[in-house]
Amino acid sequence: MKYFEFIFKSQPSNETVYDVLASVLGDVGFESFVSSDEELKAYIQQEFCQIEAIDEVINDFPLPDTNITYQYAEAEDKNWNEEWEKNYFQPIIIGERCVIHSSFHQDIPQLEYDIVINPQMAFGTGHHETTSLIVEELLNDDLTGKSLLDMGCGTSILAILARMRGAQPCTAIDIDEWCVRNSFENIELNHVDNITVKQGDASALKSEGKFDIVIANINRNILLNDMKYYVECMHKGSTLYMSGFYVDDIPMIKEEAARNGLHFEHYNEKNRWAAVKFTL
Repeated sequence: MKYFEFIFKSQPSNETVYDVLASVLGDVGFESFVSSDEELKAYIQQEFCQIEAIDEVINDFPLPDTNITYQYAEAEDKNWNEEWEKNYFQPIIIGERCVIHSSFHQDIPQLEYDIVINPQMAFGTGHHETTSLIVEELLNDDLTGKSLLDMGCGTSILAILARMRGAQPCTAIDIDEWCVRNSFENIELNHVDNITVKQGDASALKSEGKFDIVIANINRNILLNDMKYYVECMHKGSTLYMSGFYVDDIPMIKEEAARNGLHFEHYNEKNRWAAVKFTL
């Protein structure tokens, strides 16, 4: 699977601009992002790359007085674990109960849940607000003996935590072959069982049966389009956690959820990113 690496630069250049940029780029097919104060690196499968669509979201960028430029090239094959070790991935503690780190980290604090993630092309280390928000939800929910679906699983960090907290069986699905391969590696690193990993999109859910808990941490447009498929694999009393969008997007998420018979429970937010909980 071949990717393009885009490097976006903005004036002004700050974390807020790049967070919003990553959100709108997710709507046109970008899967993975690495940001700094100076630039945003974004990765998209070559077959899904449409320059016209990218230019359109930049021209319609929601933050005023922002100038965005970019360049791109085929993403070279790298040792992504080495790249993260050198440049990006640092251990993270969530809720004072869960530490997420890579195998190369030392002096890790002893907490209730210790998760080892070696990210390859599949980013998802717990640093992004949406992932940490869902982690907090899972830490506060009773998962024992409950079947769980992690849709758009990335590194499968959420499925791994859910399994550690007693959820079973767990299913992790992602459209990206890189994510599937990395998920298998991370599951093995954490010595957890009863997690099935599959490659596919929401259409793959037709044969999956019913789940007690469904997690979808993707992006707003995909969630709006695929929510009906999530509901089809839920039963009365099932829980749906969704993230990958901003607090301002909650009204349209709630509207689509209501159309599908879901009941809003609550939301949490971090730096304008949101995670919502619904029940059927």
